[in-house]
Amino acid sequence: MSILLGKILDMARIKLDKIDRKILRNLQSNGRMSNVDLAKEAGISAPPCLRRVRALEEAGLIKGYHAELDHKTLGYGVTIFAKVKLESHADTDLAAFEEACANWECVRECWMLTGDTDFLLKVVARDWDDYQLFLTNQLTALSNVSAVKSSLSIRASKSKPGVPIDL
Repeated sequence: MSILLGKILDMARIKLDKIDRKILRNLQSNGRMSNVDLAKEAGISAPPCLRRVRALEEAGLIKGYHAELDHKTLGYGVTIFAKVKLESHADTDLAAFEEACANWECVRECWMLTGDTDFLLKVVARDWDDYQLFLTNQLTALSNVSAVKSSLSIRASKSKPGVPIDL
């Protein structure tokens, strides 16, 4: 059995009780919540709460913690969604494209899709000219990229990371 299949089967065996779901829901909305406050919200004492958080981290349900930054205040005034079409879909070519995306700091998300678009990139840039430089000097410079359709975002009416957690 492959390692990936083993991990998927392990994840399918994870049983989350109401306390685990409360912990996940609270950490997802406030990753800086203290263990004492988290335990209080979950209805348990702090030591078992910390053990549960560590177990959820080890099981891969909690992948990390980060701060949500204000991109405009930091000088990134535009967000662009780039629909990328590739010439080749061979595994090595797909991996090479994903590796390039991983190395571009301005690419904040990279999604492989089905249909007419192979990848959807969420790109942040200081301004439209900054994005154009990225587009011409890096993205379309890749030999496997056959087309890019760019959409400049007007505003985000909802931006909520994570997944819905049912209690």
